[in-house]
Amino acid sequence: MQQITNSILMVRPSSFRANEQTAVNNHYQKNSSNLSQETLEQKALKEFDAFVKKLCDAGINVIVFESKDGLDTPDSHFPNNWITFHENGTVGLYPMFAENRRLERREGVILLLEEKGFNISNIVDYTCAEEEQIFLEGTGSLILDRQNRKAYCALSERADEDLFIEFCEDFEYTPIIFTANQTVDGSRKPIYHTNVMMCLGEHFAVICLSSIDDKKERKNVVKHLKEDNKEIIDISEEQVTNFSGNMLLVKGKDDKPILVMSTSAYKALTQIQVNRLEKHANILHSQLTTIEDCGGGSARCMMAEVFLPKSLIVL
Repeated sequence: MQQITNSILMVRPSSFRANEQTAVNNHYQKNSSNLSQETLEQKALKEFDAFVKKLCDAGINVIVFESKDGLDTPDSHFPNNWITFHENGTVGLYPMFAENRRLERREGVILLLEEKGFNISNIVDYTCAEEEQIFLEGTGSLILDRQNRKAYCALSERADEDLFIEFCEDFEYTPIIFTANQTVDGSRKPIYHTNVMMCLGEHFAVICLSSIDDKKERKNVVKHLKEDNKEIIDISEEQVTNFSGNMLLVKGKDDKPILVMSTSAYKALTQIQVNRLEKHANILHSQLTTIEDCGGGSARCMMAEVFLPKSLIVL
């Protein structure tokens, strides 16, 4: 199994604004009411297009989906939460906490990938869990170590323990469960997505260990990372706030590893952390301030990794 891929799916922003339905438990969203939705959308589109260009210039195969249906999907540019693509040809569909985010699940995304020559042989659909108010938001909730068949999950309103274990049984991963917290108005509250405080590469892990308040849980996470020979690069809660945990390792030209993050994430890192990361990959960063402020997510959230096999085309 490969840990990183050269192909990623991205969805161009539509109806962009700060999503009021996600703000209740995403404490990284900031108030943008001083700007019109039209201005916000223009800023977000500019950031998105510049980001895509940087990725393509680095040799990454970026598949961009643009919706034309006019649905109210302010977070559509975060596709990794509702869909995953696996090496065995399986697609996973996930239950979403916010009702307007459920509209992001467009069949056109799957059809586009098939048009691009990817083979889809099976769909595992967990979305009926929404009827019971149970959620598991894709690779926002799940950090997958594909090589070692382990899945890390920080439990929250958007990551249900039982459904996570069901996913691990279906996809044959060992579950590693913990709670990651942040300080909000003087109290500790769960971080809404695991991928805000943790990134897993082939030979390293970026993680905010101090966010895991339970010492036994923290010790268990460290044990598994060390067991798999991951260099642990610990980040602070302040760095998490700047999205320094929201990174993704992908393949660029000649299959060389590239670690993708936002400019704010990069600037929040210390030089020592940058040096340690650069031992494993070249760093690519892009300015995503509007998307980060309104969406409460960053570079990693915008990229859904495509591990699907390519179809055999007979001429």
